Amino acid sequence: MRVPESALPEFHVQPGEGRLVSGPGILHTVLGSCVGVTFFVPRLGVGALCHPMLPYCHANRCGGLSDSARRRYVDLAIRDMARQLDALGVQRREAQVKLFGGCDVLPVAAASARPTVGKLNASTALRVLSEEGFLLAASRLGGSTGVSIRFRTDSGEVLLRDLGRASLAEGLPPSPQGQGRKQRASGVSR
Repeated sequence: MRVPESALPEFHVQPGEGRLVSGPGILHTVLGSCVGVTFFVPRLGVGALCHPMLPYCHANRCGGLSDSARRRYVDLAIRDMARQLDALGVQRREAQVKLFGGCDVLPVAAASARPTVGKLNASTALRVLSEEGFLLAASRLGGSTGVSIRFRTDSGEVLLRDLGRASLAEGLPPSPQGQGRKQRASGVSR
């Protein structure tokens, strides 16, 4: 029997944080240029969410960082979560991974040759997940509006809520009157 969402404990994951929970719960966060990566392992009833803010940490600056400071970086946060899953005996292919965010929430000059932080976060996450051997089950990356995500750790379900302007990225229809629109993350879109 499915536990009602209102009965599940909720945990807000702030920018630069990560959280792994064993058992049913809701992990939620709000994303703009940051990325949110969810990991769901049905066999163990484990769910995790990391919310890094910056694409990568240069090797010459990462050595002395605290664990909490390391979670600010996409590359280090994903690898840290991978190690936590390794410690639980999780095989990479059994983890259902979903990736969100990487938006350009601030105006960007169309002629700019430099990639935005959002685009760098998204591309770094895709690269590191692949290097670590994770398969992506679903994603919603890019666009010009942030998203709120609610991740059920008992089912792996992620509910997205668009947080901004009337039109969404990736050709999705606009939300009515510019209000946030909810959608379930089930397939992969890029």
